[in-house]
Amino acid sequence: MSSTVEHSAPPARTGLARAPRTLAGRIKALLPRGLFGRSVLLLAAPLILSQIVGTWVFYDRFWVTIMRRNADAATSDIALVLESRHALVTGDARSFLALVERTTGYRMTVLPPGSSIAPSLNAAKTRVGRYLAAALRDRNLGPFSIDGSDWPSNLLVRINDGGEVVQVAVPRDRLYTSLVFVVLSWMVGTALITLAIAMLFLRNQVRSLRRLAIAAEAFGRGIDKPSFRPQGATEVRQAAAAFLNMRQRIQRQIAQRTEMLAGISHDLRTPLTRMRLELELMGDSEDVRGLTADVAEMLKMVEAYLGFARGEGDEPAQMTDLVRLVGDVAAAARREGAEIAIAGPETLETAVRPDALRRCLANLIGNAQRHGGHVWVTVMVGRTIDIIIDDDGPGIPESARESVFQPFFRLENSRNAGTGGIGLGLTIARDIMLSHGGSLVLETSPQGGLRARCVLPATDVALLFES
Repeated sequence: MSSTVEHSAPPARTGLARAPRTLAGRIKALLPRGLFGRSVLLLAAPLILSQIVGTWVFYDRFWVTIMRRNADAATSDIALVLESRHALVTGDARSFLALVERTTGYRMTVLPPGSSIAPSLNAAKTRVGRYLAAALRDRNLGPFSIDGSDWPSNLLVRINDGGEVVQVAVPRDRLYTSLVFVVLSWMVGTALITLAIAMLFLRNQVRSLRRLAIAAEAFGRGIDKPSFRPQGATEVRQAAAAFLNMRQRIQRQIAQRTEMLAGISHDLRTPLTRMRLELELMGDSEDVRGLTADVAEMLKMVEAYLGFARGEGDEPAQMTDLVRLVGDVAAAARREGAEIAIAGPETLETAVRPDALRRCLANLIGNAQRHGGHVWVTVMVGRTIDIIIDDDGPGIPESARESVFQPFFRLENSRNAGTGGIGLGLTIARDIMLSHGGSLVLETSPQGGLRARCVLPATDVALLFES
């Protein structure tokens, strides 16, 4: 007999998810999956779109219009200064230029003789400069150039005025308005505040749904949460109230079934025990031995049926080291002569009903032990917790793998009553796995026999125990 125990890391699951091939599939893959994320997206998408459209309309209808009008006004001021220069200046040019700067804010300079300018826009790199150049061309003041080297303080406009090159420094505030940034800041700020408030309310609503989902998941895994109370919107409260009513009906049904089975157990065991004692007093004969075997078989069937109907439903779930539990079941099987190898992590804490799960694994390992020479037990952790039991026996035909879960169903070839059991072992095992919110499936083992895969949900059990 081999008693090999191996602890190793569970094999990694391979397989890449297929990339979406269509545009709709790619967009769907980028969308959030949670209710909170989708609700925020439904709120934020039209809000962002309206902000973009509003900003574009504001920019096109207000900001551009204001800058063009400012450019036209600055051009009119420049034209007025140039005309006034010829009409009013008689001798004191410096006094006139100082007067212009004091009254209009334009700093006007007459460049030295021989200075030349290009007849077009050459250095205005800003949008404001382009608008000013367009206004100067429309006013037809003569050859000019715009120099943006002093921006953002001023734009330098050089104009050929009657053989002299006049440079006018146009202040920034005459061409540009910062009101647009104030308006945009208010728009963006208001949108962010609105979105933050909406997210706060949405989070509270989603939290109520999440608490309901956690309570349902906990109840499905045998963890009762009596502190759960309906909260949130009316629809969420209705769903929570329906869940509480359903939980009460299920608990009442389980209690009634347990009480009924307790009575059945007493009523059936008592006469069978009395019959067994009477048979032992009747002596040893072939008929007595046959009747004794029949009574023992009836007791075994009654115990198996009661165990199946009871389903360990009254056992509370608790945090359990799953690897240690599997090791205990395997050790009990080794004492009966099984050769079992175990692979998995060193420890794995999860919420289960330990006695029920121990019975499930004992049934599966017992089946593998009866019909195979070696048994391999593997614990794997991924999106789910998988307990895989392989054997090298004859296996079960694929067409019969669902039928064997029916109560009292037996295969007549290798897995029959002569090799043990009355057809309830796999039924009880699947019933226990379903009561944990998991599943039990039968597959072909790579060892040549049957593989029983027990799948438990890998939910964060800390959430299930929270108040």
